[in-house]
Amino acid sequence: MSSFYRWHNDDLILQVSLQPNARENAIVGPVGEALKIKINAAPIEGKANKRLIEFIADEFGVRRSAVTLESGLTSKQKRLRICNPLKMPEGLALNQSLF
Repeated sequence: MSSFYRWHNDDLILQVSLQPNARENAIVGPVGEALKIKINAAPIEGKANKRLIEFIADEFGVRRSAVTLESGLTSKQKRLRICNPLKMPEGLALNQSLF
């Protein structure tokens, strides 16, 4: 098992290293103990966090309300909870019997 994610029942917990102000939104891949994600929003007034949640919801096939920022509100290092993800982003294989 990789160290950037874990399953808690049907919820996926991700350790994320966020790069705001990127040209595009993208999942870069595992870097150390986190999953590096680029977001095309500034880290001002919660814009990068909001865009991160929107992007993750789209990538995992869930509503935005199913993605929770558990820690790292003002940090580049964040922990996200995705309730019952319906799909996995291309190129990202996270082991669980459903996928």
